[in-house]
Amino acid sequence: MSNLIEFEEEEFTTQFNGQTILRIVRQLRPYWLWVLLFLTAVAGVSFLESYFTYLSKRIIDEAIVAQQIDALWQILTLYGSLILVQAIAVFTFIYVTGLLGERVRYDLRKTLFNHLQQLSLSYYNRTPVGWIMSRVTSDTDRLAELVTWGLLDVVWAVMNVSAAVYFMMRINWPLALIVFAIIPAITIVAIQFKKRIIVEYRQVRKINSKITGAYNESISGVRVVKALNREERNLQEFGALTGDMYGAGYRAAWLSGLFLPVVQLISAMGVTAIIWYSGRQGIGSISIGGIQAFISYVIFMLWPIQEMARVYAEMQQAIASGERIFSLIDAKPEIVDQVAATDPGTMRGDIDFAGVTFYYEKGKPVLSDFNLHVKQGETIALVGPTGGGKSTIVNLLCRFFEPREGTITVNGVDYTKMTQHALQSRIGMVLQTPHLFSGTIRENLAYGRLGATDAEIEAAAKMVGAHDFIMALEKGYAEEVGEGGVLLSTGQKQLLSLARAVLAQPDIFIMDEATSSVDTLTEGLIQRGMETLMAGRTSFVIAHRLSTIRNASRILVIEDGHIAEMGTHQELLQERGHYYRLYTQQFQQELVEQFKIWDEEPLPAATKMVGAAAD
Repeated sequence: MSNLIEFEEEEFTTQFNGQTILRIVRQLRPYWLWVLLFLTAVAGVSFLESYFTYLSKRIIDEAIVAQQIDALWQILTLYGSLILVQAIAVFTFIYVTGLLGERVRYDLRKTLFNHLQQLSLSYYNRTPVGWIMSRVTSDTDRLAELVTWGLLDVVWAVMNVSAAVYFMMRINWPLALIVFAIIPAITIVAIQFKKRIIVEYRQVRKINSKITGAYNESISGVRVVKALNREERNLQEFGALTGDMYGAGYRAAWLSGLFLPVVQLISAMGVTAIIWYSGRQGIGSISIGGIQAFISYVIFMLWPIQEMARVYAEMQQAIASGERIFSLIDAKPEIVDQVAATDPGTMRGDIDFAGVTFYYEKGKPVLSDFNLHVKQGETIALVGPTGGGKSTIVNLLCRFFEPREGTITVNGVDYTKMTQHALQSRIGMVLQTPHLFSGTIRENLAYGRLGATDAEIEAAAKMVGAHDFIMALEKGYAEEVGEGGVLLSTGQKQLLSLARAVLAQPDIFIMDEATSSVDTLTEGLIQRGMETLMAGRTSFVIAHRLSTIRNASRILVIEDGHIAEMGTHQELLQERGHYYRLYTQQFQQELVEQFKIWDEEPLPAATKMVGAAAD
């Protein structure tokens, strides 16, 4: 399990140059009017916060010290009016920020989901599901938080500090210059902490992806885990991952926690400087209200800096998340439609593999100079050893991959000149491991043909022999199948997969070892459904049980990427080659099981019957 989780995790070690954060902020571009409204409201609230401190100075100097009751009421009236304005502005930016967060989160996930559907099958072959899920869920949350609440806190902090600086300059500019001296020190501290914090948060996001992948593997394969008693070993491996994440998270938290006390210490120096300077200059150089306002402004500046420390730590996490999200968005599909690709309207016609060579890894060809001509309506059966290239042939036909050399044509047209949708929407496929989606049986059957009527859905189920077992269920076609069809047996899922293919009315039909994991009775139902579906259609059948392909137009024995034998069932038996050996071995095993039931000596009698059947 740990080896799989280690696979294809990107490393991001470049220094932060602002490109990632700019790309993150661009997520707000479609909502610039909302952003403008929210920034205006935040700026207004921040300015008023500082202005209230200035009004406090005026109350002390112009009303209390001067004993002017009229001035006191005038200032308090202004204070109360501005409080109402501030309350409206606070409601505005909180409401708009919440809306922006949900819109950005929705847009990011929609973009990622659409892009994932465009990526080629090879991307999913090398990328664990857990990593993808981590980027679509937790990483998008971090980005949405950064560009909304994070941006709000940053603007609030900057405006608070700017407003405080403005009013300090109005009160006493020499004293203000002393306070400004602490800003370069805080900047240097921030830069040094940034370099260290971002490295740790990148590590946290990397390990989080691995943990998500481990979760996905353990839950998906829970039956295997329990059957092989792997719980303790899996726990150890998972513990190692979480331990690494704890270490990286602890270091990031320690650095983030240390950042704030350092900033507070520097800010305290600023307060000390104000008190010292005021004492040296004497009370006459600055009013009592002015001293109180200056100390308030320095402390007032400390709170935004504390918030900036928190936002800064979150920003490092969001940057690490952003790098991974954008790496997924930037991933290019290997199979793309040509600019002039068309939809011919049908895939009925002869199919030709001409000089096709294909490999997953360079230097390790799966197919080499493969040639095959298939007439419209033929049923081609593919048999042979595992790894010989059978599944690769149908994957190429579906254009999940494209030939490295050679061409594949349908009705005389190179299929790379057709759109992927034109080809794949007209291919029906039933896999060895059937996959159903959460929902009802009716919804699953209509998955490939959303406009199908109830009558058409039931007719398709009847064709493949699935209708009887469906009606035996409590809710019939409205019965829930569970995630992945877990509430149904393998045979039932396979019949539904076959009915789904029938309902889609494909021009080309592919069956990939669909009967290898079902009982004999269900196999008979599936075979009858296959015969219904394959009538008049070009079909490819990858078979494990050779009894299912005896009526195929041609049987191809695929070995090492080549056609080792080709012919009908009877022709290949007469050749007494590889197919003959495969068939007689399977036939003999079936007879042995029957003779065991009859409690006779199985092998001699079975062997005689095999020889007779072959002759």
